[in-house]
Amino acid sequence: MQSNSKPRWLRITEIFFSIQGESTYAGRPCIFIRTTGCNLRCSWCDTEYSFYGGEKLSVAQIMERIRLWPCKLVEITGGEPLLQKHLPDLIHALYDEEYEIMLETGGHMDLSMIDPRVKKIIDVKCPGSGEAARMHFANLENVSPHDEVKFVIADRDDYEYAADVIKKYKLEKQTTVLISPVFEMPEYKNVVKWLLEDGIQARLQLQLHKFIWHPAQKGV
Repeated sequence: MQSNSKPRWLRITEIFFSIQGESTYAGRPCIFIRTTGCNLRCSWCDTEYSFYGGEKLSVAQIMERIRLWPCKLVEITGGEPLLQKHLPDLIHALYDEEYEIMLETGGHMDLSMIDPRVKKIIDVKCPGSGEAARMHFANLENVSPHDEVKFVIADRDDYEYAADVIKKYKLEKQTTVLISPVFEMPEYKNVVKWLLEDGIQARLQLQLHKFIWHPAQKGV
């Protein structure tokens, strides 16, 4: 009997196997699934190539590709993964095969529909991004201890904004906080100085992959 169910597909820019360059999992081998499309235009974005194009892959096709690698850690990133209608189907399929899942999101879309087992990396947009007004702050009221909240900062103003949000939502007590300087923009030692002076319990995050490979290289 022929099934009438429609294929569950996502638009994908790339799938590759590398190491984690960010988060508390930095350095761990990881499979990356980069979705296509984003409804933000951050000034410092380093993945503009994921805004358009890509290929339609079914959940089954995505699973077939990632099984090729000896790794059970997967990060779904973008673009903005929450724009993909069948993202929950992919997450379900990954858990069925006992993958550990990370999801990186711009934080401007409601995350309540995401499986609570997923390790969400929520990127709070600071003023320097040009997209701070788009943040869906309700996401910060429902973070789990295993989630991580990231602030990409381009200057002192961004740092001050991040510090205010961290205090307002008591993020230090709720989850892991990451302060991530835009690559080679602010001096890293200055960011360390600010953190130490203010006593903010956050991790300084440098983009490890950009120190290993050329910053513009894709699929690493």
